Amino acid sequence: MRKHEIEQLIRSLGIGATYRGYHYLVYGVSLCMDNEDYLLSVDKLLYTRIAEAYFTTGSSVERDIRTVIRICWERGNRPLLQEIAMYPLHARPTAGEFFDILANYLNNQLRTEACL
Repeated sequence: MRKHEIEQLIRSLGIGATYRGYHYLVYGVSLCMDNEDYLLSVDKLLYTRIAEAYFTTGSSVERDIRTVIRICWERGNRPLLQEIAMYPLHARPTAGEFFDILANYLNNQLRTEACL
């Protein structure tokens, strides 16, 4: 069920599954939701783990993640991104910020649902 929620959020931000980075983002957000330590070293830990899972390189993962963040910022649902960030975004977020925003939002949603 969590993968579905992650995919729904990413799609609502204007990022479609036609981008390779979409799949990397779904997996990466899932990892960050389970272990926030990935957010401390996005380049060395998170990208490496995603690359291993998808049989590619960390630099390819990094490029494709940057692409989907740019798509979200330039052509996607920026108001939604601003809303879920819970702080003003004056510039396009870095990859670490983007993963943090999504993972934090989804973890908060799960906690809220658990309390109901």
